[in-house]
Amino acid sequence: MILPELESEDRSGILKEMVAYLKKKDKISKEKDLYERLLQREKLGSTAIGEGVAIPHCKMKGTKNPIVMLAISKKGVNFQSLDGNPSHIFFLVVSSPDNPSLNLQILASIAHLVRKSSSLLKRILDTRSILSILDIIREEEDKLDE
Repeated sequence: MILPELESEDRSGILKEMVAYLKKKDKISKEKDLYERLLQREKLGSTAIGEGVAIPHCKMKGTKNPIVMLAISKKGVNFQSLDGNPSHIFFLVVSSPDNPSLNLQILASIAHLVRKSSSLLKRILDTRSILSILDIIREEEDKLDE
């Protein structure tokens, strides 16, 4: 699931937009619950990992399969990143509390892709096509396997 253009200009707005998108796509039923969990997680420490990327995440009961979503803010948002730069790319991850190792694997895979791919952010920001964004991510993942 990809949301190619976020409109919000602050952290809570970004989270609300992504949660509303998941609700619209029938991926979640408890919209307010998910938003509150994501906000609570951010209060523990920002999920912005730097280099223009944030990985907001939480665990939620009733989540059978992990939900992974990509959302893009062309203008960038202050997500309180350690490097002080705005975040443009948001990988939202929602998983079951019953499988913490799977949650960690997903987060680690995303972080690894972001850290090892020097052109990922620029390439994603340069396109508006959802199919192109998927192709870019696949290409960058393939480069890691080489």
